[in-house]
Amino acid sequence: MHNPPITEYLAYLLAQADRQVNRQLDARLKACGVPVEQWRILKVLSDKNGSSMGDLADAVLMNHPTLTKIIDRMVSNALVYRRPDAADGRRVLIYLSDRGRELVAELDHRAIRHQAEIVRSYGNEQAAQLKHLLEHFILRTA
Repeated sequence: MHNPPITEYLAYLLAQADRQVNRQLDARLKACGVPVEQWRILKVLSDKNGSSMGDLADAVLMNHPTLTKIIDRMVSNALVYRRPDAADGRRVLIYLSDRGRELVAELDHRAIRHQAEIVRSYGNEQAAQLKHLLEHFILRTA
């Protein structure tokens, strides 16, 4: 039986690519004092304000306890706020504050520049192809 090295496993390669891209993006965003995980939260809320913790956890790729800790910090920093759901008082929704909206606009510029650098170094066609392959991979393995 062939025992391949870890670098031949798709799971490892995807994790390594994720780590490299997020490390670079994190360095850009930390100049604004925001880690990449908080940017993802702000970005998701800027696209769909008023998200439940469950929906938000799924969208930002985090488990609930980690998300709760980060949201608590973001509430303390006046970037987001919690409100009961008008349709279901048992649920709490997370909203982007005005301060959070201003910050996400600056962070988006940095994230867009980061992505443009990746595309430029990798090539437009190859980057589009990679994105397409990853989107299909995600759909097929869900």
